[in-house]
Amino acid sequence: MNLNATLFAQLIVFFILVWFTMKYVWPPIVKALDERANKIAEGLAAAERGKSDFEDAEKRVSEILADGRHQVAEMIANADKRSQQIVEEAKTHASDEAARILATAKADIEQETTKVREALREQVATLAVLGAEKILRREIDAQKHADILSTLKQEL
Repeated sequence: MNLNATLFAQLIVFFILVWFTMKYVWPPIVKALDERANKIAEGLAAAERGKSDFEDAEKRVSEILADGRHQVAEMIANADKRSQQIVEEAKTHASDEAARILATAKADIEQETTKVREALREQVATLAVLGAEKILRREIDAQKHADILSTLKQEL
C-alpha cells in the first residue's frame, strides 16, 4: 500500500498544484496573453488604418497634383492669350502710328510741293518778264512789272 498511498498523495498534490495554478498563476498569464493579443490586434488595425490613410493621402495628392497641373495649364493658356492680345495691340498701335506718320509725311510733301510750285511760278514769271524785256528791248515799269508777275502767277 505504500505505493498506492504515494500515488494517492502525489495525485492530491498534483490536483492542489493544478488548482493553485488555475487560481493564482493562470489568470495573470491569460490576462497578459489577452493584453498582448489585443495590442497585436490594435497594431494590425492601426496598420490597416495607416494603410487606408496612406491610400487616401495618395489619392488627395494625385487630385491636388491634377488640379495644380490644370491650373498651370490654364495659367499658360491665359498667358498665351494675353501675349496674343499684347501683340495685336502692338500691331494696332504700330499701324496707327504708321498711318499718322504717313499722313504727316503726305501733308509735309503737299506743303513742300506747294512751296516748290510757288517758287517755280515766280521763276517762270521772272524768266517770262526777262524774255519779254529782251524781246521788247526796253525796261518795264516796276509797278507794271509787279502787276504782270501777279497776273502770270494766277494764270500758272
